[in-house]
Amino acid sequence: QVQLMESGGGLVQPGGSLRLSCAASGSIFSINAMGWSRQAPGKRRESVARITEGGSTNYADSVKGRFTISRDTAKNTVYLQMNSLKPEDTAVYYCDAEGTTSRLTQFNSWGQGTQVTVSS
Repeated sequence: QVQLMESGGGLVQPGGSLRLSCAASGSIFSINAMGWSRQAPGKRRESVARITEGGSTNYADSVKGRFTISRDTAKNTVYLQMNSLKPEDTAVYYCDAEGTTSRLTQFNSWGQGTQVTVSS
């Protein structure tokens, strides 16, 4: 099984920064892409950022210019650097990964989420 574990969430003041981390573990042959999504109370889950095997990235318009996604391939870890945080960024943040297991089956796994609260 492939498991993902997020970390780095917490309480931060508006304008502050947080860095989220997510490590994938298990019988992984390769990871094609990793990403972050978030869900606030009463809202649909939305994709925040994504990075592919080749390093290309995309971001939601609401976070573009403030958030940066990166990946450490050797560690099967994805990061989300969040700067200039706004109260609207408050949500549970989830990471996900898609790829191929060591048994050559496809996987798409999600973490349990980490709470990010932006408030004064």
